[in-house]
Amino acid sequence: MSLRVYSSLTREKEELRPIEPGAVAMYVCGVTVYDLAHVGHARSALVFDVVRRHLTHRGYRVRFVKNFTDVDDRIIARAAERGVTVAELAERYVEAYRRDMAALGIEPPDLEPRATEHVPQMIALIGRLLAAGVAYVLDGDVYFEVRRFPGYGRLSGRDLDDLRAGARVEVDERKRDPLDFALWKVAKPGGPAWPSPWGPGRPGWHIECSAMAIEYLGPSLDIHGGGEDLIFPHHENEIAQSEAATGLPFVRYWIHNAFVNLAAEKMSKSLGNVLTIEDVARRHESDAIRLSLLGTHYRNPVEFAEARVEEAARALSRFRDLFAGVEAGGAERGPATPHPAVLTATQVAEHRFAEAMDDDFNTPQALAALFELARTLQAMRSELGGRTVEPGVAVLRGLGGVLGLFRGDVAGPSPELRAEIDRLVRVRDEARRRREWGEADALRARLGALGALVEDSPAGSIWRWRGTPAAR
Repeated sequence: MSLRVYSSLTREKEELRPIEPGAVAMYVCGVTVYDLAHVGHARSALVFDVVRRHLTHRGYRVRFVKNFTDVDDRIIARAAERGVTVAELAERYVEAYRRDMAALGIEPPDLEPRATEHVPQMIALIGRLLAAGVAYVLDGDVYFEVRRFPGYGRLSGRDLDDLRAGARVEVDERKRDPLDFALWKVAKPGGPAWPSPWGPGRPGWHIECSAMAIEYLGPSLDIHGGGEDLIFPHHENEIAQSEAATGLPFVRYWIHNAFVNLAAEKMSKSLGNVLTIEDVARRHESDAIRLSLLGTHYRNPVEFAEARVEEAARALSRFRDLFAGVEAGGAERGPATPHPAVLTATQVAEHRFAEAMDDDFNTPQALAALFELARTLQAMRSELGGRTVEPGVAVLRGLGGVLGLFRGDVAGPSPELRAEIDRLVRVRDEARRRREWGEADALRARLGALGALVEDSPAGSIWRWRGTPAAR
């Protein structure tokens, strides 16, 4: 079974054929660190986290690079407003972003280069573009001359005249063409600056990613990704400057995720309708947030609503009921080998899951396979006993892990915490027997804060692990 990827450049699904067999070089545009990250950023991070997880699951060696833009006009303006240096402001939001990613269970990339640490590479790349005759200097600024790069507009699917009519471009009447974009910007009074052959200044936004991608992954990448808002001008400009400098195709597969909408309107800081990751993670566990976003294919817009996350949390409880039931029945007597029906159901689910994920990372269909397997195993557990479905549950957990799910359930509490939870459950059972419902409710809340979900039965209480807020 081949893995097919939808490329924004060709607008078709293509079989993944990495430049180096068995290895994938992937670069994703990171955030500009002038504010807290919002749910739109969470979706993009989640999409490429799952792409990386699935590629790894399929046996590829993935080298994943994701940058931080830590100098630009917005960062400079925000730092001035707050009376701090650009470096101090950027560091504050880099750390906040990392906390947000950890809260969502997003695995860190292999490398997280920062723009300010790679200015020499950018200057060298600009020098190559000037030498190639596709860039020009204007009073200390350096611009890329778009008309000297044949094929400009291939990614966005528009010709130069269409782009000029409705483009997000930098206004500067000195430029030879309105679409020409800045590679180097002359220093402004009081602003950050680096020495260069064209005078003190700082790099333009677009040159940053080309320089860092080439530095760590080489002149040609397998996958380059980001939100669909980056297609033009950012990724279009990356193609032009990278290929003009190296003479080689820059990216084999461009992957772009669609927007997150709030009340049918795109979430955007410029629109002032953002919902920060910090806010959402404070109210919901990470698996529920992940599940609510993964329920929509990454190329389709997703409507974010609290009700959707709450629905995802209820759906997760069905998996946890199965896990808890199998764990609770681990000591029961029964055959040591799985029932043939369990093996069949597991194999069907594995095939459906792989087929879905290999078809352009179709997470909704992959989740459908997981839910169907969970329903089947739950029914078989009731009929055949817990031990017979244990192998199926192990597969279910493993497939969920490809989507970054069930992390807290798999890890479980430490032995010390488990002993404390067991003790509190016994104390609570005693309180219930004494009909001291207030104390029982307080103990339930305390157990919940420790990461344990308590369920009552006539025979006594049982608990299952949901993870502490810090772990989520």
